[in-house]
Amino acid sequence: MLSASRVQGPCPQCRLRLLGLFENGFVSLRPDPPRSLPRPTFSKLRALPSHRRGNARFFSTTKRIGQTTQPADNVSNTSDIEITVRQAKHAFGDTLPKGYLNEEEYKLYERLYGAPLRETQPEDVGIPVAGFHPEDLSRDPSQKILLRETVDGQLEEFVYETEIPDALPEESKESADLTSVDEASSELPSEAGLTYINAVAKNEREYNALLKLQKDFEKSSLRAAEEDEVDEEEPIEEEEEEEEEEEGEEEEEDEGVPDAMFQKTVRLHEYTRIGRWRTDPTTVHLPKAEFVNPISELLDRTDIKHIKEAAEKAFGGYRLPHSVATPEAKKNAPQKAVAMEAGHHRMSEIEADAYIATNLPGMYASVMSILVEIRKRLGSEWVSKLISRGNGEGPRVLDVGAGGAGLAAWQQVLQAEWDIMSEGGKKPKHDPPGKKTVVVGSSQLRERISRFLNDTTFLPRLPDYIHSGNHGDMLDAGDKPLPKKSFDIIIASHLLMPLKEGYQRKALLDNLWEMLSPEGGVLIVMEKGHPRGFEAVADVRSRLINEFIVSPNSDPRPEAIEIEERRVREKGMIIAPCTNHKECPMYLTPGLSTGRKDFCHFSQRFIRPPFLQKVLGAKHHNHEDINFSFVAIQRGTLPGMKAPVVPEQGGEAAQRAFKGYEYSAEQPNPLSLPRNILPPLKRRGHVTLDLCTPNGKIERWTVPKSFSKEAFHDARKARWGDLWALGAKTRVVRPIRLGRDGHAPNDGGVRARAAAQGNKPRVIHLNADANGIYSAHEKVKKHGPSGRRTKGGKKQQLEDLMKELREEGFT
Repeated sequence: MLSASRVQGPCPQCRLRLLGLFENGFVSLRPDPPRSLPRPTFSKLRALPSHRRGNARFFSTTKRIGQTTQPADNVSNTSDIEITVRQAKHAFGDTLPKGYLNEEEYKLYERLYGAPLRETQPEDVGIPVAGFHPEDLSRDPSQKILLRETVDGQLEEFVYETEIPDALPEESKESADLTSVDEASSELPSEAGLTYINAVAKNEREYNALLKLQKDFEKSSLRAAEEDEVDEEEPIEEEEEEEEEEEGEEEEEDEGVPDAMFQKTVRLHEYTRIGRWRTDPTTVHLPKAEFVNPISELLDRTDIKHIKEAAEKAFGGYRLPHSVATPEAKKNAPQKAVAMEAGHHRMSEIEADAYIATNLPGMYASVMSILVEIRKRLGSEWVSKLISRGNGEGPRVLDVGAGGAGLAAWQQVLQAEWDIMSEGGKKPKHDPPGKKTVVVGSSQLRERISRFLNDTTFLPRLPDYIHSGNHGDMLDAGDKPLPKKSFDIIIASHLLMPLKEGYQRKALLDNLWEMLSPEGGVLIVMEKGHPRGFEAVADVRSRLINEFIVSPNSDPRPEAIEIEERRVREKGMIIAPCTNHKECPMYLTPGLSTGRKDFCHFSQRFIRPPFLQKVLGAKHHNHEDINFSFVAIQRGTLPGMKAPVVPEQGGEAAQRAFKGYEYSAEQPNPLSLPRNILPPLKRRGHVTLDLCTPNGKIERWTVPKSFSKEAFHDARKARWGDLWALGAKTRVVRPIRLGRDGHAPNDGGVRARAAAQGNKPRVIHLNADANGIYSAHEKVKKHGPSGRRTKGGKKQQLEDLMKELREEGFT
């Protein structure tokens, strides 16, 4: 048998290890990490035998101080503490149960992992909390339920009653309640909790901690259930009093809280926020319940593959360039109108599905962006007056060309304004009113659109009010004029480009104006955001300001050729996007212009619905930017509403805007501010803005950091379409690239330089002698292919030039 005393001259460390093995019975064998041997001291050498004492060598003559060796218990305790701390980290993660570690263990825990985030909760360690349901204390305790098997082999509940002792006195009710809670808590934790704890716990300490967590959770659940029952039994009067007190506290707290709408943009200047062009949020999300889900249910009847094939066939192939979309990859494609109109009378079922899936989301986003801008410029009073007009009749809206998408966007704006009126106490006695009318030619398309447009009148075509009026000079005029319908808002989208002839567009605009209400009606004309679409909108704008409306700041109208005019100009104004009533600086010459680079258009981003994603085959992103050109004009003034003041729009207004309204106490009129017609160019130390100014010119303003800290900050936040009110440091007239047929005096291009050379004096080289001029030569630079060379062509040119010189008096 091995004995520690018989070992010949063991070292102290080995001796201690052997003694520990004998005391513990060779139970906890754990390999110790290698340790450096302690240097032999004088006290230890005295304990060595005499035959080994002489072999010891000292490497220093310094007197050594005796050191007591650390007991083995402390070494083992340090190792156990570290193991316990690491197990706690593995079991509870970044949290820690209260009182789980002692002081020494917690110090080591903080040194290794830092302080825990919080006290451990049951869900942190995976304890099942969803499976625990507190006992229904409202059930009669005298009723006991057993399950018994029926003849059919199923189980049914069997209730039996037990005797209940007499009612306890009032003094002992509280103690009885406490005992009931204690009895309920004594049965905790639940069986599911115990099963999980037994499977997860690795030692007794971890088992006790998890058990305590489970008991605390279930006990708190029981108390919460009791408190809910007590709260339900309280009288309703006390609840009303508490609600009144809470409302008073909220009103006091709201006094010092800024408007929630501007918390994200608190640094922006007030006048910058007023002029912002965008929806909130900036990306339009189509309403699911009212718009996306009904269309998805309609399209589920047909395989999306067939819809995609029909859409690509009708709208120009991949990416659908001939739909309302304006894909970046198809900018060089032919600028055509929307290939399929809502007013088409012949449309198959698959074509109707393709039209709804591809055109309606983009139309909804663009119309929503325009309606939001109109509401900002006219104010919320405009919509509230439309809602309250008449005897509950409400606004009358006509959608022509958008296939119901314009009405869906208007319904969202109307509902938002109705909610605001309800909160402010201005809610009328009737529900959100209004009459909606849409022009849809095809019966297949009409049947599909009626699924998500409720209380809507469908017209197969646009009524002709020009020839149905009281015009006695016409041969087909009747004795009595037919009744006309007027609309407060007309949304005319993608109607002009399909009409090739000018007289057709003129007749369409005249008809729409006849249908517009003279009492504050708003006409919205919208086309695709490319040069041809802009030119169609600009032509409508030019006719409206020259023939239909009278504005205080309109340019003088040229004298009419006709002696008698049937149309009388009325009061009106351009709401958006123009900030002047002069000729459009980008449409100085009417008609089409080949090679146009600069044109007025805007952009709106929206989230594609799932069915449009599938039709396009898009996988990388689910949003789309749609470009459009538009003009919104108001006819007359809405009854009961103060007429909007149109400020002076000219050189003085532009100069005042250039100086800026940053320190102005009076709020500027948005109709006198310049608008960003292109995305701002943001550089490191300055921002360049391309603006359409109130004096009817396109200018480039530069806002450097040295101009103003506030203006520079807001300029970096400015976006395409925003009105700018904080001024700039420098301004120059921006050359406009209008193409070949456009009037561009000096745009810096090749054609402009060639046109400028035409105004220079001609240089003719003359050869003369004593008898006079006998020859002349003029060098002319010609662009394009040279003329046909003929025999004697140069001689004829010389004769013509000499003849011209003789006529001018040169001999």
